[in-house]
Amino acid sequence: MKMFCAGHWQESSKTIDVINPFDQSVIDTIPQGSGDDVLKAVSVLEQGARIMKSMTAYDRSLILQKASELMLERKDDFARTISLEEGKVLAESQVEATRSAEVIRLSGEEARRMTGEMIPLEGNAGGQNKLGFTLRIPCGIVAAITPFNFPLNLVCHKVGPAIAAGNAILIKPASDTPLSALKLTELLLEAGLPKEAIACVTGPGGEIGRAICTDSRIRKISFTGSYEVGTKICEMAGLKKVTMELGSNSPVIIMDDADLEKAATAVSMAGYANAGQVCISAQRILTSSAIKSDFVDLLKSKVDVLHTGNQLEETTKIGPMVRETDATRVEQWVNEAVSQGARLVTGGTRQGAIYAPTILDNTNPEMQVEKDEIFGPAVALSYFDDIEHAIQMANNTTYGLSAGIFTQDLDRAMKFAREVESGNLHINWSSQWRADAMPYGGLKHSGTGKEGPKYAIQEMSEEKMVVMHLTN
Repeated sequence: MKMFCAGHWQESSKTIDVINPFDQSVIDTIPQGSGDDVLKAVSVLEQGARIMKSMTAYDRSLILQKASELMLERKDDFARTISLEEGKVLAESQVEATRSAEVIRLSGEEARRMTGEMIPLEGNAGGQNKLGFTLRIPCGIVAAITPFNFPLNLVCHKVGPAIAAGNAILIKPASDTPLSALKLTELLLEAGLPKEAIACVTGPGGEIGRAICTDSRIRKISFTGSYEVGTKICEMAGLKKVTMELGSNSPVIIMDDADLEKAATAVSMAGYANAGQVCISAQRILTSSAIKSDFVDLLKSKVDVLHTGNQLEETTKIGPMVRETDATRVEQWVNEAVSQGARLVTGGTRQGAIYAPTILDNTNPEMQVEKDEIFGPAVALSYFDDIEHAIQMANNTTYGLSAGIFTQDLDRAMKFAREVESGNLHINWSSQWRADAMPYGGLKHSGTGKEGPKYAIQEMSEEKMVVMHLTN
């Protein structure tokens, strides 16, 4: 595919192969864009930003509504594209394609609700005969730097709100999974988005990212990825507005009064969906010592039936990781934990980019499988004696994106909600659940700012204060 830059589709003298992670076959080739391409794109996006700002919210909502309808018509093609370039099993890709259309639809609805507020100035000293209100205006140009693991939905979570708020949008998709974003760009243009208002530049993140961060014409950056890269972006971005959706090593607490069947089912889904390559994957399974053997046995029975293989085959539950090097990293972390005293309950084997669903028992906070984000199909079990100890263990991390607890005790549930340091908290479910309309974002090293169309629009717009000084 070509990339869309400076108002037209273009090629490049250098290209990048897009690889199917299951069999290493080449799906497509894309241009290897550069920092100069970013400069060219932004020069046209400046005009696009003016066009979008002058467009009514109603007209922007119609474009997004049309785009949502087109996405649903083509969801099978989108799903297959997602699976081919990312390795996600086809059933999960179909869910992603449907959710992505919903995000675009919700963004269109929120475009019509973008508003300021009345400020009661007469409640202040000296506020007599003063009428105050705020206006929300677009940022101008928004840059979306997106990851590989949800190559359509996480792009839509940035692109939809940016358009809804009246901005021009520059997309920098992950080099491993650019095809979904390029197809979305085609579709948005077909839905009526002005060609000056969008660009999708493909290529190496370092060079393109630097160009995005240092170009003063780009006012807002929305990034999803690792803490390390997010930190570098913030350092380079200066006074730009930023939203950072970063990593996690999500804890799930299993209390002694938990419904173990429900908990084991949820963890077997949340720990291994998309081969564990989900920001809110269940990773640290903190379990009451009183139910240790019962829960381990039950979880193992559910994980052992998760069939790995070709992501396009219906019988496959877990496909390959996006790169063989990532699967090798997970293998190294698991082997290291075992050498440090953890017990391998099941899994622990690798075939190319496919890593078998793995359970580690008796892990501790010094092991990398607990300390860092594993981002692969493995969970680490450790044990506590009471709720206070469980919360202390849950908070013993630099991350804070999502957490879950299983308990029938309301007091324990509310103590968890009040005291666990996480942006998303789930009671009687795992860490991995997200409705696209809810505010989504993390604490600590898991980032800053919120996603979800309503909340992202706030992040992608500016607020102006207006005071009318009235005569008597």
